[in-house]
Parts: sequence; C-alpha cells; structure tokens
Amino acid sequence: SDGSIRLHQMTSEYPLMQWNDSTKGQPIIALQWALTRPAVFFALDASSNIYIWDLLENDLLPVAKQTIPSEKVVTMTLLGEPEKENGLLGIVLAKESGQIDIQYVKKKWALP
Repeated sequence: SDGSIRLHQMTSEYPLMQWNDSTKGQPIIALQWALTRPAVFFALDASSNIYIWDLLENDLLPVAKQTIPSEKVVTMTLLGEPEKENGLLGIVLAKESGQIDIQYVKKKWALP
C-alpha cells in the first residue's frame, strides 16, 4: 500500500531485497515477473504507471516507467511463451471502463 516492493526467498521470512517508496508512495495494485526473462518484473501503481525492473541492468531502480494517460488501469497481466526463443512479451491492461489494451514490450526486456 505504500509502494514498497520486497523480494523474498521461500526459505526465509526476511526479504533478500527491499525497495522502499519505489512508486513515490502510490499503492502497487499488480506485480508480475516476466514470463520470458527471469530477472525482469513489472509493477502497476494506483496512478496507472507501469514500472519495469530489470535486476541484471539495475537492482536499485526501475529501468523504465510508462504512464497510461488516457484512463485508469485497474489491473494488468503479462502474456508470452517462455518456451519459445522469439522473446514475445505483452502486457494486458484492464481499464476502468472495461476496455482491454495489449502492449508489447521491447525485445531488450523480453528476450531470454
């Protein structure tokens, strides 16, 4: 609820990494690992900002931020085929009106 993200290992109650205020205090409403690239995850905040984290490139800050300006995004999920080498990765955004939007991710964050 405060924009903090914690990375846990299943065998410990303490986080391996913790990023406080990663969304400038906005609650995170969805977070998902990339299906095609294990070190990348995406976070959606309550202000319809999508943050892309690539832990191999930068483990302190997101490597990109994309604002969805037209309408409030209420949730997101990722689509892709991890068993294929094409690196196709998409973000499915559900908007407040019920509209669904699919955006494809740059290859540098999608390729295995």
